Amino acid sequence: MGVAAVQVHDLPNALAHFEAALTRDSLAYEPNWRAALVLLDQGERMPDRKKNLERDSLYARADRLARRAVAADSQGAEGHFALAAAVGRASLTMGKKERIRRARLIREEAQRTTELDPRHDGAYHILGRWHAEIMRLSGLSRFFAKRLLGAGIFREASWTGAIANMERAVELDPGRLYHRLALAEIYADRKRYDDARAQLADLAALPDRELMDSVYRGRADALSGKIADKR
Repeated sequence: MGVAAVQVHDLPNALAHFEAALTRDSLAYEPNWRAALVLLDQGERMPDRKKNLERDSLYARADRLARRAVAADSQGAEGHFALAAAVGRASLTMGKKERIRRARLIREEAQRTTELDPRHDGAYHILGRWHAEIMRLSGLSRFFAKRLLGAGIFREASWTGAIANMERAVELDPGRLYHRLALAEIYADRKRYDDARAQLADLAALPDRELMDSVYRGRADALSGKIADKR
């Protein structure tokens, strides 16, 4: 019933069903990771850039449930994906210093997901976003990450990695608007404007499928206008 509710975008009802399952067995693998993803979807509807205690509480609970899922079944790809997504979503609401500190775990959990399920498009999306977010940091911020926090892993970030992983996400699920939007944004960062416009055109032709698709269309329209005259 929880899965059926997710499919029709009824997040409160979905969460209620997963919570009912967890009252019977709080350590059950599937209800934990599924509930975590529902909480993330609820939080994503609230702005990242403003303080919001309700959103932060949703993300904190998603983090706890995802960790419980991983503890219940360390060989389950979806648990690791839920943890990568939970840490990543929460990071978007934090300052640069805290985002830097959490970057290693995000990457490790996303990579573990792809090891367990090489066709997990969501994990490749997270990896693509991981590379892109680091490359978008200012030179000073990257210096801070590498030297002051000892985050040598940041040296492994690249635009090549951002593009390759996000292209793989699109290849695995070409109908997902969010993948195409994120890839278009990365192409635009690299001044590959024709490639970005091609992704945006493909996105415009796709039907809505997910709860946030109308928001992604708005972002796509804004990006399309921004790069309209760029060559």
